[in-house]
Amino acid sequence: MTSVALIALAACGGGDDDDDSSSDSGDSGSGGSAGVNIYGSDGNMGSALGDQFSTAGDLAGMQGTTPLTDLSGDFKARLDEIDPDLGGTYNYAGETYDAFVLISLAAQAAGSSEATAFAPYINGLTSGGDKCTDFAACLEILNAGGNVDYDGASGPLDFTEAGEPAVASFGLLTFGDDNAIDDSLTEFQVTGDETLAAGDEGSPAPVAPGATGDPLIIGTLLPLTGSLAFLGPPEVAGAQLALQEVNEAGGVLGAPVQLIETDSGDTSTDTANTSVDRLLAENADAIIGAASSSVSLTVIDKIVNAGVLEISPANTSDQFTNYNDQGLYFRTAPPDQLQAVPLADLVLADGNSRVGILNLNDAYGTGLAENVSANLVDGGLAEDDILAITYDPNASSYDSEVQQMVEFDPDAIIVIGFDESARIIQELNAQGIGPAGR
Repeated sequence: MTSVALIALAACGGGDDDDDSSSDSGDSGSGGSAGVNIYGSDGNMGSALGDQFSTAGDLAGMQGTTPLTDLSGDFKARLDEIDPDLGGTYNYAGETYDAFVLISLAAQAAGSSEATAFAPYINGLTSGGDKCTDFAACLEILNAGGNVDYDGASGPLDFTEAGEPAVASFGLLTFGDDNAIDDSLTEFQVTGDETLAAGDEGSPAPVAPGATGDPLIIGTLLPLTGSLAFLGPPEVAGAQLALQEVNEAGGVLGAPVQLIETDSGDTSTDTANTSVDRLLAENADAIIGAASSSVSLTVIDKIVNAGVLEISPANTSDQFTNYNDQGLYFRTAPPDQLQAVPLADLVLADGNSRVGILNLNDAYGTGLAENVSANLVDGGLAEDDILAITYDPNASSYDSEVQQMVEFDPDAIIVIGFDESARIIQELNAQGIGPAGR
């Protein structure tokens, strides 16, 4: 198991002062009338969940984690210029932006828009060289024959050999009385081990600043519909912002980068496969997406077998770490092994000693549940004090699963799911063990 370091960072929403209020004793956590603390994770920790509740306070105090960087005000303002309707939701926008920039830098460094030529440069561009934080500055280093260490909007990245962040930032989020995320209570933690970063990418290809080549074509496979559609707008904005800034800096190999946008849908449809077919037919060199780990698992073989690079801004399943991806799959989102650390720490910090986990039955849900359970045990809980129940996200009712939780009598319940989490939490509230009763 990798060594792990946790660093508490400043809370957002109220300036740069530290705010450790959400790390106090159990009374500061969420909870229902029976004192049960309710926690979520990235699939449901967004204000879109609150849109499914009509009574004030239904989610009040519910906490959880999501991969999230303390984005600069300038970066948020640039995203808002791209999409004025984001409404303060920026989940995975930084990760999408960084994915686009990394693809562009790798193609420039390799002197080729062919994915099999530029993919080997991706990992090394995130560590070990001259630091830069935007495409224009990094391009200047490459054109001078230098070695780039891109620190992006989502953090230092520091990719491992598996093509994923060795270090990542997570937001600790809290729902307010209005059933929306209370940004003033958001805190950040960084976890991981930067010594696991991959080695140098080597010397860039000798590409003259004015050289031209086949245009780099990047496709997006992002959730415009389906259970993760609330993540679509910020991710799309991140890609569009990167496209604008890369092309303003001169593009890649002397030509503007082209962007083709498609919908990933979710696993209840075949939207992703249809979209990938379109992207491959239109000669995309790289595809950003999908957001859902399960959706990516349905298309990854088709993408990499076509010699196209796939880089996800939101996949977290540990299955991708050792996947036979022919060196063509990457992600700017951290694996569940990393997210499990701050989520378990959040639960333990609130003094919970008996924990239930309700997780959906897919690669994301089962993987994160297993990792969180392991971290809870490492933190001092007995295995018998943890009950994990896997549920069908398409079930018509969750009465049985919630009743099992009532009988288990936990101090805390972690809900790992997507938009179906609303129906689970509604049932928890109905049984008096949800956040509404506090």
